Amino acid sequence: MKIGLLLCDDVAPELRKVHNNYPDMFLALLRKQDPDVEMVTYRVVDGEIPETTDECDCWIISGSRHSAYDPFPWIPLLEGFVRRLYEDRCKLAGICFGHQVMAKSLGGKVALADKGWGVGMSYNHITRQTSWMDPAVQDFKLLVSHRDQVIHLPSSAEVLASSDFCPNYMLQYGDCFVSVQGHPEFSKSYSEDLMNSRRELIPGDRVLMGMDSLRDDPDSDLVAQWIVQFFRQKS
Repeated sequence: MKIGLLLCDDVAPELRKVHNNYPDMFLALLRKQDPDVEMVTYRVVDGEIPETTDECDCWIISGSRHSAYDPFPWIPLLEGFVRRLYEDRCKLAGICFGHQVMAKSLGGKVALADKGWGVGMSYNHITRQTSWMDPAVQDFKLLVSHRDQVIHLPSSAEVLASSDFCPNYMLQYGDCFVSVQGHPEFSKSYSEDLMNSRRELIPGDRVLMGMDSLRDDPDSDLVAQWIVQFFRQKS
């Protein structure tokens, strides 16, 4: 399976020394599910957009420190490519910023959440079970770092998982697109270091809650398994 990673950010240099960069995180995560996974990285954040939608078997949009509504020229380019992928019925998974920009590209709305920053562990409930979400569970946990949320859904989106903090947590669009607000590629140590690096941005009580939540373990491998199974399922 050849996966195209649409990279929308880099790990901060001071954290990269310990945790590597996002392509390394995604490749390690996915190869636990399929050792033969190949990954091609497109630096969308630098304006690098694939020429065709069939250059890879399936696609992933990474997270980003940026917002889907920021006035950077590469974001409309990415939105246009998302719409091309949708028209061509290509498989795409969006992670955090990717989750948000997919919704915005297809007619939804993304905005700063009234509830503020979500950091540390998120606790989410399955609202609709699909065949590729195997093994089936009622709830799952993922690490998060976000203050934006999808607040209005595109007409083509269906909610698969939700939480009190983030109602539109996991979405599916037809049989080709899936997205999730959380980060299956994050480790708990990276989440901790990321929170520490953003203490000037995130309220202190929210950081404390996020740090305390790291006593739990995320269901990262489960979500990665779901994504791989979604990619393999015929459209």
